[in-house]
Amino acid sequence: METATPERRRVPRPRADALRNRERIVAAAREMFVEFGPEVPFDEIARRAGVGNATVYRNFPDRDALAREVVCAVMDRTSEWIEAALAEGNDAFESLSGFVHFSADERIGAMCPMLAESFDRNHPDLFAARERTMALIEELMARAREAGQLRTDVESGDLMVAVSQLTRPLPGTPCQGIDRFVHRHLQLFLDGLRAPAPSELPGVAATVEELRRACPRKS
Repeated sequence: METATPERRRVPRPRADALRNRERIVAAAREMFVEFGPEVPFDEIARRAGVGNATVYRNFPDRDALAREVVCAVMDRTSEWIEAALAEGNDAFESLSGFVHFSADERIGAMCPMLAESFDRNHPDLFAARERTMALIEELMARAREAGQLRTDVESGDLMVAVSQLTRPLPGTPCQGIDRFVHRHLQLFLDGLRAPAPSELPGVAATVEELRRACPRKS
């Protein structure tokens, strides 16, 4: 005798316009977090996204949820860029350089301070996005190191500190006008990463894990 199987519950898919609204909110929030910091009012984000306040709150019930989505979206795009670069198999150091300049365009430096704010950095979505991104960055560096193109006394933590500092705009200042200086200074930094190293670095190389331990989350 056959046993009847329960009918699978059909989960309705979000409408296309609802997905577009969510994407517009995240894009607008990213822009405004970069320009004004993470405390920008929701109504200003809604205005830039071209949606109503209720639409913002329907998608993101609080600031932590929106900030987390913005950071995850930036890291996801970064991971996708690195995966494509690794798949192409181009010159290892050029791929690493491309990632650094891509990071500047993605405003990673402006996103980094948000990871030190009050929202849960160990939220499953954020944790997964962060681990994926860092594993890919380390793979990118390993390729350049194995090719003899990257100096051996640097680690991923060194790279991310420099990228964060060199690409972080001051809140409340326009960012577009300083892009030419950001990429110029990043290139100076990249030239210093090339092997053979012209000098010995003071101290020891920093891993990302060491940076996390040294910079505990604010209570």
